[in-house]
Amino acid sequence: MRVLFLTILALVAALPAMAQTSRWAEVPTSQAQINLTFAPLVKEAAPAVVNIYARRVVAERQPRMFADDPFFGSLLREFGQPRQRMQNSLGSGVILSADGIVVSNYHVVGMATDIRVVLNDRREFTARVLLGDEESDLAVLQLEGATDLPYIDLRNSDTVEVGELVLAIGNPFGIGQTVSSGIVSGLARSGAATGNARGYFIQTDAAINPGNSGGALIDVNGDLIGINTSILTRSGGSNGIGFAIPSLLVSQFVEQARAEVSRFQRPWAGVTGQPVSPDMAEAFGLVLPEGVILSDLHPASPFSAAGFVPGDVIRLVDGQPVNTPAEMIFRMTVAGIGHAATISATREGQDFEVVVRMIEPPEDPPRNQIVLREDEVLPGLTLARTNPAVLAELDLSIGVEAVVVVDAGPVAPRIGLRRGDAILSINRFRIESPLDVRRALLSAGRRVTLDVMRGGRRVSLAFRL
Repeated sequence: MRVLFLTILALVAALPAMAQTSRWAEVPTSQAQINLTFAPLVKEAAPAVVNIYARRVVAERQPRMFADDPFFGSLLREFGQPRQRMQNSLGSGVILSADGIVVSNYHVVGMATDIRVVLNDRREFTARVLLGDEESDLAVLQLEGATDLPYIDLRNSDTVEVGELVLAIGNPFGIGQTVSSGIVSGLARSGAATGNARGYFIQTDAAINPGNSGGALIDVNGDLIGINTSILTRSGGSNGIGFAIPSLLVSQFVEQARAEVSRFQRPWAGVTGQPVSPDMAEAFGLVLPEGVILSDLHPASPFSAAGFVPGDVIRLVDGQPVNTPAEMIFRMTVAGIGHAATISATREGQDFEVVVRMIEPPEDPPRNQIVLREDEVLPGLTLARTNPAVLAELDLSIGVEAVVVVDAGPVAPRIGLRRGDAILSINRFRIESPLDVRRALLSAGRRVTLDVMRGGRRVSLAFRL
C-alpha cells in the first residue's frame, strides 16, 4: 500500500512536466487526435462563419375599433390604415469563397433593405443578395469590397453517413459565435423542417437554437455538409432535432448566383406522384414499399417524353433512392437544368432505366398576363393563363387549366381573393382568358360575384362596388 501511495505522489508531481511534453499540449495532427479535441477544427472553421444583421420594412395595420368583436372583428379585418415598421433579424452565414460569397437562410435576409455582416475578427461588411429562394430557404450574398477572406470548402453531402461527428457553428440567441457538437442522426428527412423550407434535409442532434439559422454544419475535416436552417421544438429551445440544408443544394445556389440568374431555377418534373405504401407495393408486385408512384403526367413533361406512364414507380434518380416526391425533386435539382438524369423505375414488375432531360417549365402556351389598372375594379390584380411555368410558379396541380391570380394586389385580398385562385366565372360569365376578367368586371354593375377554385374546392366571393 505504501508503495502504491508513493507511486501516486510521484505521478502527481510529474503532471506539469508531462503536460508540457505530452501530446495533450500539442495541436492534434491525426484523425485520432482530432477525435479527442475539436479545438483545431474550430480555429480553422470559425473565422468563415459570420453574424448577419438584417433590417426590412414591413407593413402592418393600426389597431382598429371592434378588433375583439366576434362579428365586426372579422368583417373589418382588412380595413384600417397600414403603417410601416422596421423589423430586425439576426442570423448566421457561411463564407464559401475568398471574394466574399456568403450563404445563409432566406428567412434571415429575404426582403431585407439593409444587410450588415460581421466576421469573427470583428470586421464589418455591407452585403447584397445575389439570389434568394423562399421555398428552399436559401440565399446567396456578396460582401461589398471583400477580398482574401477565410472560407469553408463544400463536401458532397451524398457521402455523409448517419453517425458521423459534426459541429454546428452559429450565433444562437445573439450571444456571440458558439459551437455545439453532435452526430448526423438522420438523412433524407423530407417535409420535416419548419418555416418555409421544403425538401430534403440532414438531421442532427447538435444543438441548433434561434440565431443559428444560416450557420455551418461541418464534419471532422472542417468541410461544410449543410446550412443549419431549423429545429423541431415545442419549447423554443433545441431538443436535439435540428435540420440542415445539404451542401449539394447549396452548391447549386452558388453556381446559379454566379451566373446572375434572377430567381433560382429548379427542373420541372410535370408529374404527380406519391410514396409507395405497403399495400401499393403488394399490388404492384414490389418486394419492398419504396419509390414514388406516378399518378398523372402533364403532356409537356420530360418524363412523358421519355416514355413514362401513370403507374410507373420511380426508385432511383442518378443512383440515389427516392421515396417521396420531395426527395425526387431534390435529386433533379442537384442534377441541374440542362443536364440529364438517369431514372431507374419499375413497370408491372419489370425494372428499366431511362435518361430524362432536366428542363425549365415551358412558357407554352403564352400566359397572356395582365395587370388591372388603377382606374379599374380591383386595381393591381395580376392575372395569367396557366401553362407549366405558371403552375410551377404558383405551386398548382398540373391539371389546372384556368385563369389564375398571380398577384392579388392591394385591394383584392379585402374580398377574399388570394394568389393561386383560379377564376371560373364572374356574375355567371365564364372566364377563359385574363382579358375576360377585365371585361366582366367592367360590365358587372353594382353587385359582383366571383366563382373561384381554391385547393380543389369551389368558393364564391361576393362584394359591392
